[in-house]
Amino acid sequence: MQLGFCLFKYFPFGGLQRDFLRIANECHARRHSIRVYCSQWEGVEPEHFEIIKVPQKGISSTARNRSFVKFITRHIRKYPIDYLIGFNKIPGLDCYYAADGCFLAKAKEQKSRYYQYSQRFKHFFAYENAIFAKGEKTHILMISKPQLAIYQHLYNTESERFHLLPPGVARDRVAPDDAPQQRQAFRTKYDIAEDEWLWLMVGSGFKTKGVDRSLRALSALPAHLRNKTKLFIVGQDNPRSFLNMARQLRIQSNVHFFQGRDDIPGFLLGADILVHPAYNENTGTVLLEALVSGLPVLVTDNCGYADYIQKADAGLLIPNPFNQKTMDQQVQRMMNRQLISRWQNNALTFAKDADLYSMPEAATDIIETLCKKQCGKT
Repeated sequence: MQLGFCLFKYFPFGGLQRDFLRIANECHARRHSIRVYCSQWEGVEPEHFEIIKVPQKGISSTARNRSFVKFITRHIRKYPIDYLIGFNKIPGLDCYYAADGCFLAKAKEQKSRYYQYSQRFKHFFAYENAIFAKGEKTHILMISKPQLAIYQHLYNTESERFHLLPPGVARDRVAPDDAPQQRQAFRTKYDIAEDEWLWLMVGSGFKTKGVDRSLRALSALPAHLRNKTKLFIVGQDNPRSFLNMARQLRIQSNVHFFQGRDDIPGFLLGADILVHPAYNENTGTVLLEALVSGLPVLVTDNCGYADYIQKADAGLLIPNPFNQKTMDQQVQRMMNRQLISRWQNNALTFAKDADLYSMPEAATDIIETLCKKQCGKT
């Protein structure tokens, strides 16, 4: 089959982008032809994809979105495909991969009622409505069960259009047999003593991931712990405001920012705690990556995959509504080597049996079935 994929921007370190690439590669492995519509592509372009660079027209994001949709519509009309899978919310999709949370829910919860009269709201609501409104035809690949319930409540979407996927942790995140040796090599490289603590944050979008919350928690540690604690933050974002915050809190020497990179497994093995106090998070794949590598997790309970940490008994959840003092207390509680060892063992045991890896295969199975049905091949 000729399958089309579309996303506004591809860069190697985004969760949505990595999910897209793994699904598209799985489809290609099953001998389907892959065409990708994308306005920006950073990194290596796979030779087995036909990548169509969509011109960016318009000053505002809403204007660029409309231009993106018009280009794809015209291109497909001239060069037809069998099925179109989107990773951003736009009209005209056969299938949408729901990497992002519900826009309408966020607007209702976080904005004033006057926001709903703005052109920006009307644009993004219309694009979301084109996918989820009752009577639409787009099928939806869901990766967050709580979000599924939210969409159904707000849009009355038909249940048969939702397809809930298992998680899709990359196998290179699984703790290898020589994990202790790799941990030691990592800590030696970054000059981290065995009696020091390393907190790790991973994810693009530092504001959404709660970097400010982690900085405050680090600052609140008793001096004897703070002096032996480092915070490594890895992600594709501008750290300037958070570096200023660290200086104001007088912890700048404890905090180190890294741009997005492809050696995350080493960071997961070298750290002591994954700290993920996100303001909102549809899923949080890094939580499961930490789980399979044996890294205990502190996470806000509004993250889609936080329940896996609870099921595995591999860390602590910060309850909503968020309270900074609660986080400060919980992370201090986690800084106990015996607890860390127990949570690490629990995580590795859970990861052996739980279905945490099959998302690309499951998504491709669904895409194939839906495409064949739409094309009248079944």
